[in-house]
Amino acid sequence: MVEEQEVHLTDLDNYLKAGLHIGTKFKTKYMAPFIYKIRSDGLAVLNVKKIDERLAVAAKFLAQYNPNEILVACRRENGWAGAKLFKKMTKIDTQAGRYRPGLLTNASLEDFKEIKVLLVTDPRPDKNAVVDAVKMGIPVIACCDTNNEINYIDLVIPCNNKGKKSLGLMFWILGKEYLKNRGLIKTDAEAPIPVEEFIKED
Repeated sequence: MVEEQEVHLTDLDNYLKAGLHIGTKFKTKYMAPFIYKIRSDGLAVLNVKKIDERLAVAAKFLAQYNPNEILVACRRENGWAGAKLFKKMTKIDTQAGRYRPGLLTNASLEDFKEIKVLLVTDPRPDKNAVVDAVKMGIPVIACCDTNNEINYIDLVIPCNNKGKKSLGLMFWILGKEYLKNRGLIKTDAEAPIPVEEFIKED
């Protein structure tokens, strides 16, 4: 829902301009609770308040862990720029691009990672990372659009997980809230990288 909402993590304008709430023409039963309405063109619109609430929950959960205990998997190219800025901002390791199967399960790999939580930008293209995390008993946070299944996902962040600006804004919000929850910054203005960098056009 957009009207009459108190959005706390960023200005409502930022959500709307980045289209973080604009879903797809397809919706799963799992994502139905997060949908505010269906537009006349058939696109599902996510509830901005619920996006905001889930981002806050996810940031608080992530803040319980050190950067080296978290991994971000982002196969979707539109998320790479935001994911890399997120890594620069938080020092959290980010796999932007292809996830190497076995990265979390095969200790004989030279780049094997021992982590305590996984964040994926879309459980569909990032399914290999999700499967590995599940095998290892690692909780999974996932950005889910209206068309996503949420099997094996421990915490859903409802959002447009396909748009570049949308993913950029999501990463900025999570990054600065992670830093706030860990006591490293106090205000949005102290964020080491401004929101404009995350949502700028190429």
